[in-house]
This record gives sequence, C-alpha cells and structure tokens, in this order.
Amino acid sequence: MVDTRILSDKRTLGATGAELGAAAIRQAIKQKGKASIIVATGASQFELLQSLVAAENIDWSLVTAFHLDEYVGMDITHPASFRKYLQERFIAPLGGKVTFYPVNAEVDPQVEVQRLSKIIAGHDIDVCFAGIGENCHLAFNDPPADFDTDQPYIVVTLDEACRRQQMGEGWFPSLEAVPQQAISMSIRQILKSRLIILSVPDERKSQAVKDALEGPVDPRFPASIIQSHSQTILLLDPDSASRLA
Repeated sequence: MVDTRILSDKRTLGATGAELGAAAIRQAIKQKGKASIIVATGASQFELLQSLVAAENIDWSLVTAFHLDEYVGMDITHPASFRKYLQERFIAPLGGKVTFYPVNAEVDPQVEVQRLSKIIAGHDIDVCFAGIGENCHLAFNDPPADFDTDQPYIVVTLDEACRRQQMGEGWFPSLEAVPQQAISMSIRQILKSRLIILSVPDERKSQAVKDALEGPVDPRFPASIIQSHSQTILLLDPDSASRLA
C-alpha cells in the first residue's frame, strides 16, 4: 500500500519530502556508516532539493548519489541538462562533499549504461527521490514501460507526451528541440530502493496520479508499479490529488 499524503502546497510538499529523506539518510549512516541515494530532476524537485541540501546533521561525505536519467547527446552546458541541474541545485550547495555518479550520455550511451550499471550494482539504495510524469512515467520509462529488464540503466525512446512535457516546462524552445532518446534508470532498479519518495505537485499530473494509484499495475501506466513496492511515500498537493476517488 502506498503511503499517500496530500499537503497544502508545493513548498510544504518539498520540505516534507526532504525531511523524510534526510531522516532515512541519517538512519542509514547510523546503521552502516554510509548511505546511497537516488536524486531526481525536473520542476517537481525544486523545493525538495532546496530543503534537502539545507538538512542538518548529515555528513554528506558519507553519501553516494546516483540520478535517474539524462538525454542522449545532451551537453552539460545545455539549460535542460540534468547533470547541470543537479550540479547547480545539489552538488554545489553541498560543497561537492557528496560522491556523485552523473549520467553522461553525450558520446556513447551504451558504454555509459554499462559503466553506471556496474557501479550501482555495488550499492544498496537507501532512498530514491523521484516524481511522476504527465504520461505516468517513472524516470524516463515512458509507456509501455519495461517492467522485466534487470539492467540497472537502459537507453529509452521518449514518447511525444513526455517530450511535450519537457517543452511545456520551459526546458526547450520547441518539440523538435527535445531529444528523442535518453538513458534512464530502469523500473526494477528503482524498485530496489529501500524507500521511494515521490513528489508530485500540479493539476497536470492529476490523471497520472490517478492511474498510478487506482488503476491496475500495468506497463501502460509505468508509475503504477509503486503499488508493488513495500515502502513508497507519495506526496501530493490538492491539485495533483484532485482526481482521486
């Protein structure tokens, strides 16, 4: 059962997600002397990352961070680069203390997939911060998502709804400018996370939220897979929760 919480606004949603995640990081460090996490990007993560980097009593030098995805062929200087996003909003505010494995899909995405898959295989993920896309994607696993692959990272083709979302959020000037492929963390790798914290504000995500929670677990609704995870917390605002029964 997904722990679903409806909060008053985006800022409260982000602060709550950060507080829950920070507690999980502290607990992992206390128990194991280290923590491994997954961080996400996009408009839904602005407030969460702002609060997370300000969290107290975390020794970030003991934390290893992975991220979910990156566009194929994307230069790190491009405004839409997820590596750039995380460098500015996560790595730099922490003074570079965290060990970070960026997804670099600029040159040879298949080689990068193999590299990252080998690295993450050596880490037990304590908490995954993520969102849900307008088309119900989880990371860049667009519908129909591959629920079966054991490969931690995969190369995916982005559907038009996903690409339109990226344009609509202002990352690209036109649909044609949005890349058609990306490296994405796979569904099964995300599900290996001990705790998944999904931050999903805004009315435009409301149908995806409904499909994820109230529909069947189905590759046509990739985020519906969270119904099978033992510890997922889904944070919504009144707008994104507006279609729930």
